[in-house]
Amino acid sequence: MKLLAQMLRPMSRDKANTLLLLCACALVLAPNVANLPPWIVATCSVMLLWRGWITFRGNRMPSRWLLLPLALLTMGGVYLTFRTFVGSEAGVAVLTLLLTFKLLEMHASRDLFAVVFLSFFLLLTNFFNSQSLAIAALSIITIIVMLAAQLSFQYTDAIPSLRKRLQLASKILLLAVPLTVVLFILFPRIQGPLWGMPNDSRTARSGLSSSMSPGNIAKLALSGEVAFRVKFTDTVPPSHQLYWRGIVLDQYDGRTWTKAAASRRNNQTPLQTHGNPVHYQVTQEASSEPWLFALELPTSMPQLAGKFVANTSSYELRTARPITERIRYDVTSHLAFDFLPQADANVLKQWLALPPDYNPRTLALAAQIRRESIDDQAAIDRVLQLFRSDPFRYTLEPPLLGVNSVDDFLFSTRAGFCEHYASALVVLMRAMGIPARVVTGYQGGQINPVDGYMIVRQSDAHAWTEVWLAERGWVRVDPTAVIAPERISRDTATTDAGEPVLDGLLNTNSNPASWLRSMRFQWEAINNGWNQWVLNYTPDEQKNLLRSLGFGNIDWQTLVLLLLLAGATVMAALAALLLGVRRKGDPLTATYAQFGKLMARHGYPRQAHEGPRSYALRLLAADTALTDKRKHAAGKFMTLYEQVRYGRAEDLSPSDALATLKSLLTQIR
Repeated sequence: MKLLAQMLRPMSRDKANTLLLLCACALVLAPNVANLPPWIVATCSVMLLWRGWITFRGNRMPSRWLLLPLALLTMGGVYLTFRTFVGSEAGVAVLTLLLTFKLLEMHASRDLFAVVFLSFFLLLTNFFNSQSLAIAALSIITIIVMLAAQLSFQYTDAIPSLRKRLQLASKILLLAVPLTVVLFILFPRIQGPLWGMPNDSRTARSGLSSSMSPGNIAKLALSGEVAFRVKFTDTVPPSHQLYWRGIVLDQYDGRTWTKAAASRRNNQTPLQTHGNPVHYQVTQEASSEPWLFALELPTSMPQLAGKFVANTSSYELRTARPITERIRYDVTSHLAFDFLPQADANVLKQWLALPPDYNPRTLALAAQIRRESIDDQAAIDRVLQLFRSDPFRYTLEPPLLGVNSVDDFLFSTRAGFCEHYASALVVLMRAMGIPARVVTGYQGGQINPVDGYMIVRQSDAHAWTEVWLAERGWVRVDPTAVIAPERISRDTATTDAGEPVLDGLLNTNSNPASWLRSMRFQWEAINNGWNQWVLNYTPDEQKNLLRSLGFGNIDWQTLVLLLLLAGATVMAALAALLLGVRRKGDPLTATYAQFGKLMARHGYPRQAHEGPRSYALRLLAADTALTDKRKHAAGKFMTLYEQVRYGRAEDLSPSDALATLKSLLTQIR
């Protein structure tokens, strides 16, 4: 009961200000919780709660002789965890612990400023892990709360309400917006992510890898993360033509498909295109892999500033280094083509190889189909008919397979995802003497009606087969179109986000309400706009913007001069605005000044050194010409003014107190 009574008792000013500062520090630390080791998160949480308990109960701060061993112990833990104090991860961990320990030794104003400035610095580290719009919005909110906490400790008399302090902090932040915009537009840009660190390239990210084994792509299909976005210049192709080519896998060890070293050469393979090309722009997310994605088949080489892009002999687009940042590139593709219609037999041998002593039943089935087929196309049709007529199932959770994985799949489980069917088809084709290989990438996509971008997610990851036929070259054969035709033919480019995909195996939005789908589209469009115009503001984009403003191709020296001139102009305009705005008078001070003038007319002006209480005592003790009633009103006026001015009139709102003072002033007159 005693604790409950203490909780319900109004807080003192110092307690309220300190708790506001703790709240601001918690907002600073919150985004890094998922990226810090659990023991650091637990330690910082205990420190914050400890500081809050001390503030709430009014206890003494802990001794430095207690904090110093704890600080040394945690620094030792940081070193044991990261094996260094240098680098983004270890540095953020150290700063986080320093902030929470500093909160437990705040004794003077300089300690307060150390906490505030350390919080602002630590706030920047949130962008090491994410530069999303949500993190940016949270950072703005945190800055406002931190400024309000800093302002709270600056008032020497009556403190405004929390709402007014937050409003003032917001106005201070708004004053920085014009200069921030100038710096963003004109500050010389650098290649690569602003917050990129050397360790970023080793950060695990979801996406297609350079190998494929049963279950790999099925795991990706459970992820709703965006793989890339596409903006079409021309008409959007139908869904059954949206095959986003990624990696061609041609080497098989009985379990896993990989890419042979010989197939990584960049020499071009003959290609005859038909029909009109398709032009589009791809904004691809970081994947920690070197592969770019384009519609089959890409016929133009994307240009990436600072990155070498190669088009391999299998028409794969790849960069020299893994992609560790969001990139944007323009591509042209032809959807109708003849890919290597003529090929030497020695060249085709590399796509016929199979590991010995694996999948004997599959090899026997292939030999039977080969004998019963008049040509290669007939053999392919027989295999597809087998998939169509026998009880094969398309599932995200296939049973486990043994050493002879293709035998187990074709003759026992008969349940799998796209990689199971593509792998089995390639093995059957090669066993028949038909060159074949696996292609992995993405299939389909969904148009966001808000901004017109097509979103291709990790759940659209797909694997299909390419077979080589005489006079036709490499031909795409997708067994998934036979097993689950809805997966391919369904027009995901225009369908609603709430409808099921992958033949009903997934539902991208379990809530069928249209307004929820609309909100989702709106949010994704806003995020895409943030990515396109803010995070993707590269040196090339900066040059294009300045060129559109009539500056032409300017060097960095001219750009710096332009930045200084624009910055000085903005600062001068803000200074003129602030100096030209007359400060609105405090009504409480104005009422007190009217009282002083009235008393001066009666011969008792307020002395410069007198405070409200001293002035009141002199007036009440003097033999003035005021009647007793007026003198009593003057005494009440001075008492109430002192309470309001120094924050002790807790039973009256500021507006009611001001109205009472004006009423007493009228009585005195």
